[in-house]
Amino acid sequence: MDDDVARRYVEMSEGWLGELECLFSYISPRFGRIERQRHAWEYLLGLLSSVERKNGWQLAEAAEHTTPYSLQHLLDRAPWDADAVRDDLTEYLIEELGDPNGVLVIDETGFLKKGEHSVGVQRQYSGTAGRIENCQIGVFMAYAGQHGRALMDRELYLPREWTADMDRRQATKIPQHVEFQTKPQLAQQMIERAVKAKVPFAWIAGDEVYGDNRRLRVWLEQNDLHYVLAVRSNGHVWTERLRQETVEHLGNTVTDQDWQTLSAGDGAKGPRWYDWVRIPLLSWQMPGERWLLLRRSRADKKLAYYVCYVPAGTDLQTMVRVAGMRWMVEECFEAAKGEVGLDQYEVRSWHGWYRHITLAMLAHAFLAAVCTSSSEIDPFKKKAVQGRMKKWKQQRVRTSH
Repeated sequence: MDDDVARRYVEMSEGWLGELECLFSYISPRFGRIERQRHAWEYLLGLLSSVERKNGWQLAEAAEHTTPYSLQHLLDRAPWDADAVRDDLTEYLIEELGDPNGVLVIDETGFLKKGEHSVGVQRQYSGTAGRIENCQIGVFMAYAGQHGRALMDRELYLPREWTADMDRRQATKIPQHVEFQTKPQLAQQMIERAVKAKVPFAWIAGDEVYGDNRRLRVWLEQNDLHYVLAVRSNGHVWTERLRQETVEHLGNTVTDQDWQTLSAGDGAKGPRWYDWVRIPLLSWQMPGERWLLLRRSRADKKLAYYVCYVPAGTDLQTMVRVAGMRWMVEECFEAAKGEVGLDQYEVRSWHGWYRHITLAMLAHAFLAAVCTSSSEIDPFKKKAVQGRMKKWKQQRVRTSH
């Protein structure tokens, strides 16, 4: 696509358009033939454009196609590997947003759907809607650090009813090897991939869906991966007295003098102040320490609970900071849905979902990187960014030969 058409897609400066071209030149071999590369470029530009709805017809119209068939073909029948592009996205985020103290945040979001033919759709609870709805559920891993945050990995949650229905599996092209997995199991897969890719991070955060899963917590501890995970009030933990107690019972033992007022980070209205306290848990023969972290609202005194596995000597403020960063995944969902059409797809198949979601995540990651770079006044920062882009492009050229 020529530069004039591209500039109608992306409302950004010439320098950032050049960066997008460098990024795409890095991933473009994943799509094979030049024609598929062009369609992928058009799709990515469309997601970054001001098109109101990022669906097939409107993206095709923006690309000056008379029909959406070529872009639909890209998501459906064209041979390319969305997981390979996901791996490129991971490398891109490492370079752009990498932070040794980064946090991997696990959460799920719902995609409301009509009918029963889209892969994985059924009536199930959606946190997005706040109730049971007909929807698909995607489990995501966001990366958050001092340089920014973006969605890094994704898995579609396939309900047990779908895994046992051979007709629906065949209709939506679910691979034969795919079996039922819980949301915590999908989260573990993504964390394993992050570790294998040497993503720089120090912490893992998540809500009660993941904190209440003892198997996930044990696996993290066995691999010395530190976490701050929310749990429900009826969750059980081992105390230093070698007894199991509910976290609610332990919370009732805290006195007013024990609480400390600390900020969980800045929100839309400034610092988010809460009262906090922590209680040591059984950590026998472990390299790290287990804690129960309690958060109390200053308005209505409502309590929230977190189980934590942290490096020995970690202070309360650090644990509070990690707990506060969990909300960044919600900001990622809001931005990815609002800016690049994460939820505006019209595909029904397994690989169609993964392809659209992956390209939307790539577009969102690019915006996150642009915001990070543009916030830096120092021109040497921009030169460094452009230099990394050039290096990635050269590496991919060498790899393809």
